Amino acid sequence: MLYSPTPLHIPDGFLSLTVSIFFWLITLVVLSVAVRRTEKLDEKQVPLMGVMAAFIFAAQMINFPVAGGTSGHLLGGALAAIMLGPWAGMLVMTSVVAVQGLLFQDGGLLVMGANIFNMGLLTAAIGFGLYKAAEGRTRAVKLGAAGLGAWLSVMAGALFASLQLWLSGTARLDIVMPAMLGIHALIGLGEALITVAALSFIFRTRPDLLDESKNAAQGGRGWVWVGGLVSLFVVFLSPFASAAPDGLERVAINAGFISTSADAPYSILPDYTLPFLGETGLSTILAGIVGALVVGVLVVLLLRGRAKATE
Repeated sequence: MLYSPTPLHIPDGFLSLTVSIFFWLITLVVLSVAVRRTEKLDEKQVPLMGVMAAFIFAAQMINFPVAGGTSGHLLGGALAAIMLGPWAGMLVMTSVVAVQGLLFQDGGLLVMGANIFNMGLLTAAIGFGLYKAAEGRTRAVKLGAAGLGAWLSVMAGALFASLQLWLSGTARLDIVMPAMLGIHALIGLGEALITVAALSFIFRTRPDLLDESKNAAQGGRGWVWVGGLVSLFVVFLSPFASAAPDGLERVAINAGFISTSADAPYSILPDYTLPFLGETGLSTILAGIVGALVVGVLVVLLLRGRAKATE
């Protein structure tokens, strides 16, 4: 049986207005720094950032089953930061989360700042920091550091989501935090395995992309095409994603605050489907292709436009 990916991110209604605005402010401050720190990107880095954004979008559509009738999915912040550098990785993750919220109604608009912070900024910083600590070590040590960083990035995102829910008065901390950390400890293992597998492949095929002397990876046209094809292949797998609730949704159901979720004020491509095709495998694939193209092209256009503006 084919399934459409379930919503993955915090919806409106889970967080209070105060908490939502607070994390919007933090997110905007960090992103302003990221924009300044990436002003001197080489032209060759931009297409790779677009491909990375498309791949992470596609990979996040693949929910994999974990214990207790729950599913998880790749975040990708650690992988993006290791490949591109922390600041560029943050911008890529921000683009992915923004497109998911705006185009697919996956995650609320008011709480988007919190979703970007949890899934993009934290994950990129932690993943890159652990990997950077292994600089100059053997490849095995680097991969181990990357896997640990990926796992910790998921745990950090779950921890901050728990704190946000508690500060919003949505759930008790002694209930939501153990539940979130428990299930995301398992989801984080999937994140670590995918991150290590991807980096192992890159080490074997294009180790220059992980050259630590660079601020961000550079890729040739051939590598960009390969990345695009891999992203397309991942999208074709999306109808087979687990339909079980993801970690946050499962905790919300068990803790009894799922009913506080607010519907989006509009609907474009809800639940990663094309409305005129219904919830079918073809609908999910086509919606995934649209999303991957939009986020990839968006990253390229924004970065190239900013580069021309600073010339």
